[in-house]
Order: sequence, then structure tokens, then C-alpha cells
Amino acid sequence: MNRRQLLLVAAALGLASPALAETPLPDLKGRAVTVVTENAYPPLQFVDPKGGGAIGWEYDAMNEIAKRLDFKVTYANASWDAMIGAVNAGQYDIGMTGITIRDDRKTQVDFSDPYMRSEQFMLVRGDESRFADAASFKGFDKGLIGAQAGTTPFYTAVYEVLDGNEQNPRIKLFETFGASVQALKTGDVDTVLTDGTAGRGYVDASNGGLKLVGGPLGAEDFGFIFPKGSDLVQPVNAAIASLKADGTFDRLTEKWFRDYKMGQ
Repeated sequence: MNRRQLLLVAAALGLASPALAETPLPDLKGRAVTVVTENAYPPLQFVDPKGGGAIGWEYDAMNEIAKRLDFKVTYANASWDAMIGAVNAGQYDIGMTGITIRDDRKTQVDFSDPYMRSEQFMLVRGDESRFADAASFKGFDKGLIGAQAGTTPFYTAVYEVLDGNEQNPRIKLFETFGASVQALKTGDVDTVLTDGTAGRGYVDASNGGLKLVGGPLGAEDFGFIFPKGSDLVQPVNAAIASLKADGTFDRLTEKWFRDYKMGQ
């Protein structure tokens, strides 16, 4: 998937009625809001390899949401495997880390409206020639997939690439997405499933060391998460609609998916 296609996918979610942009947004009157993220999913949110600060599409979007709704945002960091439980327990007000909207997760947290749609691809080493798509990888019985347990790429690996067995030894588990990509680089696994957003960021930073192969393995919608019953859902949804309607999301997508170069 090239950057033009990514822009079109993201822009498809930016279509909103002009009337929405004219609707006054809720005023949260300087309320303190804590947002938790993993900082491991470029270009959505990650640590700048040059400056060391936390940056990305989601940070820019959340900062603009906070500005329009007048709340004071503080950011916290947590691992993916702890995040949904921590938000469910009320430790944080909002979670953001490219979280796919899924019915099973809705039993634990509330979701915002989608702010981005992406499709998953196979990330491999740049010199990979033993397989070229999901079907040929399944037949490559020595091939290993790196994944984080409980994530959409994990379930896609299990049910769309392999045999439906969540205990399949061909899946090696890692605590972070970045750790799985590092294992791919060193040859400990042979592919990592990722949506085009994160995958393209890693490919661009690899100087030919990584590439995406095969077709898309399914679309997913990303949403922010909240504790069940949170009164922030409706205001944030209103702000998302506003950001879609006036083209802000499109401009952020162009900035982070077309113009930004990892490590440059």
C-alpha cells in the first residue's frame, strides 16, 4: 500500500456534512484529562528517534481535540497488554494507540467514533523471497509470525493466515510491536502483520531492510477508548466530526503519512 492509497483510505473517513462543522462544540471548561498511549506505533504515536519526544498523528489529533473542547490533556505511557484494563478501571480517561474497534473490547471500554481506517499487510525483510503473500506463507511451514497477544494482528495471523489455533507455535509473542519488528530484523521471526500506517513508517526508516508484501488482510477502524459510561465520549465524538469536516484529519494524514520521514 503506497502513501497515496493510505491518504485515500484515511480521507474516506473525513467525509462529513458541512453542517457538523457549524455545530458548537461542548465546552469542558479546562477539565483535566489523562490520555494513555504506548508510544510504539509510528506514525500514530512514537518516540522521535532524533529529539526523544513523543510525537505522531494521534498526538496532534488529541491536542487539537483538547483545544477545541477546552480540556487540559496530560499524557501517560502504558504497555498494550495493560492499557484496556487500566482504562476500564478508570486509571486513565482516554486511551489511544491505534486501537481497533472490536465488539469484544466494547464489553470492557467505550469507543469513540472511528477516526481512521487502515488495512493490514505482511511486513518482511527486504530480501525475503521464500513467500510473497499469506497463502504462500501458510505453506512455508517453518515460517514464524511475531505478534502481540490480544491484538488485531494476532487474531488475523491466527484466523486468516494460519489454522485458527491460537496456540499455534508458529506465532511468537512479544510485549510490544517494536520488539516484534526488531525480531523480524534479526531473523527471529519471518513476518509481522501490521496495518499500512505503522508498516509504511518502518519500511521508510529501514533503507531497504524491510518491505510490505501481499494484499490487504482486512480493514480495521481505529477509535479512542474510555472507561464504560464516560461522559467524554460524546464531546470527543463531536470534535472528531469537526476535525473531519474542516479537513484537519486530512492535513494530519498528509503530514504524518506522506511528508514525515522516520529518523530524518
